[in-house]
Amino acid sequence: MFVDDVLVACPRDFGYFREVEGIGRYAPWQNADNQAKFKADLSHMIDLILAGRKDLVRPENAATSAALKEIAALPKFKLNDLSGRTLDAEQLSGRVVLVEFWATWCPPCRSTLAWLGELKRKYGDGVAILALAVESPEDQIRSVANSLSPDLRVAVTDAATAEAFGNITSVPTMFLFDRSGKTAQVVYGAPPDLHQRVSQVLGSLAD
Repeated sequence: MFVDDVLVACPRDFGYFREVEGIGRYAPWQNADNQAKFKADLSHMIDLILAGRKDLVRPENAATSAALKEIAALPKFKLNDLSGRTLDAEQLSGRVVLVEFWATWCPPCRSTLAWLGELKRKYGDGVAILALAVESPEDQIRSVANSLSPDLRVAVTDAATAEAFGNITSVPTMFLFDRSGKTAQVVYGAPPDLHQRVSQVLGSLAD
């Protein structure tokens, strides 16, 4: 759920990860107290945005600092992409790596994914770009993937990978790692200057 371009809640918050019920901020959703809590949180966020205080709702500043501290380097993970090929962190050694977590129900993710295809064409094999889908049915993921650049590596994220990257709780979330695997940048959401910010850092890493 978005208010303007700010993500305020995702399926996991209501207790679901890839259609499997679990624990979230408002879970179990059938509980009246949790529904009241969500309504109160949503109203508060809308009030802040209408007052021009998006900076207080965006998780970027505090969350980015925490992510840079907790995820100092590209985490170990192993997935199969939609073509069935193994996608292993060890395969990416020595390359600049951009990892985008996205979901089919996330409108800003679509434009970001299209832009990532442009970046891949620009940098070629020098930059590995991974589009890791979360909380989305695989048939819908494949449908979106068919409209993307074939050079993007698209995979369905499992719970272990999401946890390795700091328990992904919002999308889009983007991680950029340098050639040594060190975390260079983390961006939560789709701020208006996303392309400019990431392009600037990516350009310095890929040179």
